[in-house]
Amino acid sequence: MKNEYDKLHDLMSRKQKIELGGGEERIHAQHSRGKWTARERIELLLDSGSFVELNAFIQHRSTQFGMEKTEAPGDGVVTGYGEIAGRLVYVFSQDFTVFGGALGEMHALKIARLMDLAVKAKAPIIGLNDSGGARIQEGVASLDGYGQLFYRNSIYSGVIPQISVILGSCAGGAVYSPALTDFVFMVEETSQMFITGPKVIETVTGEQISAEELGGAKMHASMSGCAHFTEKSESALLEEVRRLLPFLPQSYLEKAPIIENDEGDDWCEHLLELVPTEATKVYDVRKVIEAIVDNADFLEVHAKFAKNIVIGFARIAGHSVGLVANQPKVMAGGLDINASDKLSRFVRFCDSFNIPVITFEDVSGFFPGASQEQSGIIRHGAKILYAYSEATVPKITVILRKAFGGAYVALNSKAIGADLVYAWPNAEIAVMGPEAAANIIFAKEIEQSENREQTRRNKITEYREQFANPYIAAAYGMVDDVIDPRETRKKLREALQMLRGKEESRPNRKHGNLPL
Repeated sequence: MKNEYDKLHDLMSRKQKIELGGGEERIHAQHSRGKWTARERIELLLDSGSFVELNAFIQHRSTQFGMEKTEAPGDGVVTGYGEIAGRLVYVFSQDFTVFGGALGEMHALKIARLMDLAVKAKAPIIGLNDSGGARIQEGVASLDGYGQLFYRNSIYSGVIPQISVILGSCAGGAVYSPALTDFVFMVEETSQMFITGPKVIETVTGEQISAEELGGAKMHASMSGCAHFTEKSESALLEEVRRLLPFLPQSYLEKAPIIENDEGDDWCEHLLELVPTEATKVYDVRKVIEAIVDNADFLEVHAKFAKNIVIGFARIAGHSVGLVANQPKVMAGGLDINASDKLSRFVRFCDSFNIPVITFEDVSGFFPGASQEQSGIIRHGAKILYAYSEATVPKITVILRKAFGGAYVALNSKAIGADLVYAWPNAEIAVMGPEAAANIIFAKEIEQSENREQTRRNKITEYREQFANPYIAAAYGMVDDVIDPRETRKKLREALQMLRGKEESRPNRKHGNLPL
C-alpha cells in the first residue's frame, strides 16, 4: 500500500511527464523551427511566476485508429490563468509537440471551460494558437469541439476582450475561432492561416502557391485584413500583446485603467506646421496624433491594411482612447471598402468596451470607381454610419482640413450622434470640394465668360468663402467650436473629462441588423 510520500512522488512524476508534452525529441524539433513550446510561450507572455495551470490531467478518450495506445499529455493544450502588468488574464496555449496541436474533443473541452471561467471572472482571454486543425482520428467529435469554441467566441464577444496569437500553421477550423476574436497577432515567416492548405488547393484546382503566399502574416496583415499585428519573432509579438492589454478594460463592465504619466503639453505650436492649409498637399496624420496624445505613444492597429485610414489606441491625460483618422498620404484619405470595414469594426470594439472614440477628419469623400461600386462600397460604407450611430461612448470629432459629402456625415458628424465636433479655422465643410462645386453651380457663367479659367478660379474662391468654411457649419450648430489648432489637446482633454460620466441608451430591441 502506498504511503503519502509515494503518492506525492507519483503526483510529481505525472506532472513532470505532462510538462514535457510530446517529449524531448519533439521539443527539440519545435526549437529547430525557431518556435517556442506552449509553456515557454506562456512564460514569455505573462508576468514572471504568475501562471496557474488548470485541467493539466485531462486526456483524450478516443479508442479508434490505435488511439487507445497513444498518450497525449494535457491533450495537446495548456490552459490556465496569470497576470499581465498585474492584471488577471486567462490563457490557453496549443502544444504542437502533442498531435501537432490538433484539436480533439477533450482539447476543446479544456479551452471551452477556460472561456467560461474567464467570462465568469470578467477577464480577457488570450489564445496562443499552433494547430494543424481538427484531430482526424476523432472525426465528428473534433468538429463538434470547434463548434463549442465558435459559439463561445460569438456569445462572449463584447463581454471580455478576446485575443488570438497565431504562432504556427493553422488550417481549417483552427482559423475560424481567431477570426471571431477581437485582435489577431501573427509572426512573419512563421505563422499561417488558411481554410485549405496549398496541397489541397493544388489537388482540387491545380493552382500552385506557397503556404506563405496563401496565408502568411504579411498577406493577412496587408491584403485580407485578417491580422491586426505582426512581428518578426514570437518574443516581439508576445511583447506587443502585453503592450495592447493596458489600453483595454477587463470586461464591458469596466473602463480601461488610468495610467498617470508625463501627459504632454496642452499647447502644441508644432501642429501648425504638420497640416498644410492647401487641401491637396499630403501629410502624415500619425504625426498629428503623436503631437496630441500622452508621450507621443500611439499603438496603431491594422497598420498595414487599408492604409488610407489610421486606427489605434493612445491616452490623453492618462485615459485610454480609440483614435480614427483619415490618412492623406494614401488615396488622399478617401474611404474605400477596406477602410470602411477596418474603421467600423474598430469603432464597435471601442464602444463594446467603454473606450471613447476621437476622430481626426480630413476626407474628400468615398472613393469613386466602378470596381468599388460593383464590390459594394454602398454596403460597406453604410457600416461606418451604423457603427458611429450605434456607439454610446463619448464621441468627439476634430475636422483638420476637408469634410465633404457623405463621408463628412459618416465620420461622426453631429447628425449621427457626435457629442462634440471641433474644426480648425482652415477646415472646409461642404457637399463637395470647392473646385467641383463651382464647376457645377457656375457652369453656365463660366462657359459664357471671355476668360473661362479666370472666372472659374474666381467662382471657386467665392464658393470657398461663402460655403466651404467651418463658420457656416458652426452657425447651424453642426460644429461646436472653431479652435486654434495649437490647443487641440487641451480641448480634447477638457471634453473627455466633461463626458466621463456620459450615459446614453438606445431603443429596446433584440439587436440591430448591421449591413454586413
